[in-house]
Amino acid sequence: MTNMALFAEQQVRADLARLLLAAVEASGRARCDIARDAQIHKDALRRVLAGERSASLGEALRILAACGVAPHAHLLLFLGSSGDHAIAWLQSDLAQFFEDFSGELPSALERVLGNQVHDVKPRWAKGTAHRVARLLSDHIDELERKDALLGDVFAGAEGGHRG
Repeated sequence: MTNMALFAEQQVRADLARLLLAAVEASGRARCDIARDAQIHKDALRRVLAGERSASLGEALRILAACGVAPHAHLLLFLGSSGDHAIAWLQSDLAQFFEDFSGELPSALERVLGNQVHDVKPRWAKGTAHRVARLLSDHIDELERKDALLGDVFAGAEGGHRG
């Protein structure tokens, strides 16, 4: 059962403000530039970042985009996991991967599963997530082995590389 206390307006506003503030600070951009790009008044941005004002969904997406982070990925992480994951993954390749992955997943599930899409059980989610992570880890290991093999081949060649 869902803990409804986690969805108290003050708590959600504070957690979202913490995420947005971390994104603004990590961006290295001036707040007035972020406010302009996000199409939000600079005082409204200040109040959102302080947790005094709730950001709309559109404002949160625009603020994150103006900070140069993957906006959908960070809001999905904020909603589905925790604000801590969303903050920890700011401006990372992992966040961009998650943005592309989560955007592609619904159509990939429909395409691959076809009529079986209605047979998917919620209890399979955790195991499937771990399986996808293991598959990705194996893929990274394979790419590293191939890179090492290619490095050995080129190192053995005369001059090390062609220029």
